[in-house]
Amino acid sequence: MAASVRDDLLAAGLAVFDRVGFEAATVAAIRTRARASNGSFFHAFGSKKELAGALFLEVLRHYHAAVLAALDPVPDAEQGIGRLIHAHLDWVVSSRREARYLFEISRSEWGDDVRDAQRAQNARLAEGIERWRARLVARGELLPMTPVMFVSQLIGPAQIFCRAFLSGRDRADPRAESATLIACAIRALVPPDRINKQ
Repeated sequence: MAASVRDDLLAAGLAVFDRVGFEAATVAAIRTRARASNGSFFHAFGSKKELAGALFLEVLRHYHAAVLAALDPVPDAEQGIGRLIHAHLDWVVSSRREARYLFEISRSEWGDDVRDAQRAQNARLAEGIERWRARLVARGELLPMTPVMFVSQLIGPAQIFCRAFLSGRDRADPRAESATLIACAIRALVPPDRINKQ
């Protein structure tokens, strides 16, 4: 029962934050949407900020799971680049409300309480990508670079399209640019003599 109420409150929080933003959202509006009592809310979460942090971690976990699923079964370099970019774009479009929350609405100042848990989740994602990438770097199938540089070259350009889509500045589906984004990432991450030769 408690898990169900907590899940209902998280879902309601996501809907309210998406509609009015974090600052304008109220505990009362979240409770009303979740059909939860004041006591139920404060039994599950100490504050709106605490709910927001828990929601951030939940959404981040879903996003990371979608990304890591792209690496199973283990792909070669070009396949992996393509799958990771597709996974990012597909998740943003199919989970638009969650993506808006993760990339547009969430704020660092109320995330301090979940910073350690966020770092742990990010580390698991990085480890999963690195397990796939390190073998390919060692075989000369991916260019050597830091993990942070790799991810920025892989997802950074796609994220620009996604942010424009999530904010409403561009209504076009960012997946329409996937072939170009993948081709550019391959040129940035795969040695020129290994492109399309794996």
